Amino acid sequence: MRDFMAVARSVAVAEKGMAATSHPQATLAAVEILKAGGNAVDAAIAAVAVQGVVEPQMTGIGGDCFALYSPKAGAPIALNGSGFTPADTIADKYASAGARDIPPTSPESVTVPGAIDAWCTLVADHGSKSLEEIFRPAITAAEQGFCITPRVAADWERFRPRLEGNAAAAAQYLPGGRLPTVGDIRSQPALGATLRRIARDGRQAFYGGAVAEEVIGILRGLGGAHSLEDFAAQKSNYVTPISASYGGYDITECPPNGQGLAALIILRTLAGFDVGKLTEADRIHLLAEATKAAYRARDAYFCDPDTSNIDSASFLSDDYIGVIRDKIDMNRASTIERWDDIEHRDTVYVTVVDRDLNAISLINSLFYPFGSGIYAPKSGVLLHNRGWSFRARPGHPNSLGPRKRPMHTIIPGMMMQNGRAVMPFGVMGGHYQAAGHANLISNILDLGLDIQAAAEAPRSFSFDDVLSLESTIPAAVKDDLSARGHNVRWSEEPIGGCQAIRIDHERGVLFGASDHRKDGLALGF
Repeated sequence: MRDFMAVARSVAVAEKGMAATSHPQATLAAVEILKAGGNAVDAAIAAVAVQGVVEPQMTGIGGDCFALYSPKAGAPIALNGSGFTPADTIADKYASAGARDIPPTSPESVTVPGAIDAWCTLVADHGSKSLEEIFRPAITAAEQGFCITPRVAADWERFRPRLEGNAAAAAQYLPGGRLPTVGDIRSQPALGATLRRIARDGRQAFYGGAVAEEVIGILRGLGGAHSLEDFAAQKSNYVTPISASYGGYDITECPPNGQGLAALIILRTLAGFDVGKLTEADRIHLLAEATKAAYRARDAYFCDPDTSNIDSASFLSDDYIGVIRDKIDMNRASTIERWDDIEHRDTVYVTVVDRDLNAISLINSLFYPFGSGIYAPKSGVLLHNRGWSFRARPGHPNSLGPRKRPMHTIIPGMMMQNGRAVMPFGVMGGHYQAAGHANLISNILDLGLDIQAAAEAPRSFSFDDVLSLESTIPAAVKDDLSARGHNVRWSEEPIGGCQAIRIDHERGVLFGASDHRKDGLALGF
């Protein structure tokens, strides 16, 4: 039982249905769909559509989507809703400039958005309500207005420069040059009209007609190679999930081109240590070392599986994981280069469980806050910049190329036991997500925390040779980690955000969590 004197939130408890998102309005939309007889898929799509309106810095119909869906808490299926590059993409366009990555505001950073096709596919295959009913809360928010919440306002201010780089985006999101403040009412009427079109006509309303023509015209005007044929060809596909055992459970992820495999590598590494008996500094150090190894593999090999074979099983094998464990020195931080011989950012996450125990874990993203900053004013579409993840160097597995999907950071998760889903979960935060999945699972299974406490626990993240710590971690721990050789810094902002729903099959009860780093909540009935 938690300390009720401490500043914290109780886990949400319900019986007939539960939703957890990073925004109250989205959670409410999901619960209302459930109460009206909709299932988990209907509710999740309603929630994420709302978030594309009320959290425009994080997500929207101009982004990509991944999902894990467990019908009646059974074996999960995975949907890859990420988009491809245009067929006429010039693979070596940035190679001569000596760049490591594709420029984040370039048209090449905008792959064909996959979210709408993913939403339509999930509803058609597994939903029970019409798109018109599912999109109604989002359309109402877009056309009649919505209140700016605290975290949204903070993000809007922090990432204002991305909007200022595009006149159309600035006109919509910074009218008169003014940032929104908490409690301001904003609207997105053009987006509302596009959602109405999609609700009436389905995916074709986005991938063809006036919406596609406007978006393509803007991208081509900036030098992009996008075409109507590219948009028409966009298609989500069902893929086989991957998993690894940890603490008596099976942790399930989507396979590459997402980074879920990195989360499993980290967990497999942690499984060789008695994490529950380690000090806080030891746990942070171990997570940092495991993360370095997993992300080194991710950055070297993870890519579109249609263009390069990725043998997930080999990365999770005892031999591969054994080499990682053997290289970890609990008293000394490693250099990134130590992992060279190991071979063979911003998002919304939604989870819903309905009365029949259908469980969905869904994540949708623009990648960088406000994505590429490229905005189509007539249709209200703000475009993501997932192509930023491509490498500029030809020959790299994740290099820029035609009809190719980039490596993705967004990953939904599902914890299974004895063939049944027991917890759909997700951790937002760009590159942090794989490390975040491993940390959340370890907090629950190694430290015995309930899912709300596990989500609230202080976070760390080792990335780009910097170990970032949230300010809730004691200074003595920071000093200990510095003494081990880590380049430690206090994080300037909260690290990620989390939602999860734990299913108690024996009692027929749902427990929901949504951490304090975002504006959201878990709510059931």
